[in-house]
Amino acid sequence: MADQTLESRIVEAINQIRPSLQNDGGDIEFIRLENDKDVFVKLVGACAGCPMSQMTLKNGVEKYLRATVDSSLEVINATDMF
Repeated sequence: MADQTLESRIVEAINQIRPSLQNDGGDIEFIRLENDKDVFVKLVGACAGCPMSQMTLKNGVEKYLRATVDSSLEVINATDMF
């Protein structure tokens, strides 16, 4: 895993948690990585309009990425940007 880029490790981790979101009728898309710490993602499907989406991002996705990829990562909801 040391030879993988930070971005590819993030995408791989997102792909590992994607089935959980898909089970609830939603999904997540990786948009981009900025400054080697800001991870922009877009929630789609049921997740896009869910009132719990911010909690899902911070307590689910961000926590998982920090634990498995890099502890300095911050997940930013780009759903409203696109």
